[in-house]
Amino acid sequence: MTVSNTKTFLRRTAVTMALFLTLGISYGFTSPSVEPARSNDEISIAFSKSFRNAQIISKESHKTYTKLTFRMNDMIMFAYYSENGELLAVTRNILSSQLPVNLLVSLRTDYSNYWISDLFELSGDSQDCYYVTVENADVKVTLRSAGEEWEVFSNTRKQ
Repeated sequence: MTVSNTKTFLRRTAVTMALFLTLGISYGFTSPSVEPARSNDEISIAFSKSFRNAQIISKESHKTYTKLTFRMNDMIMFAYYSENGELLAVTRNILSSQLPVNLLVSLRTDYSNYWISDLFELSGDSQDCYYVTVENADVKVTLRSAGEEWEVFSNTRKQ
């Protein structure tokens, strides 16, 4: 390496190190911007009042609601809150054997050639209901029951 190449190399190295040092100092003295999490506080307060012995596993904030995944009585559950801390609904995944007998018999009779890919209980608006998604090779059907029988909530043909 010639003398001029060595000087060029050292200058580039010095400039690069100065750049990294400047960036490091700049970021080191800045504090992260923290906006008041008023709605998160309201949600946390509302959650702790409703679910005293629950342990929050995760929190997902969306545009119009916040979803809390939590453990209570050895069950994983999901609570949905509005931006102002109002509890919208609570869901939990269940087994088909946990369905009311009439819904289970109807499901096994009317959809015997389908498999269950999703099943959960939803509690909200002073009403409990069940949602089940059943599939076969051609169709994916989501059923809803707020009473004694199933109704088709959505029906999608597979490609």
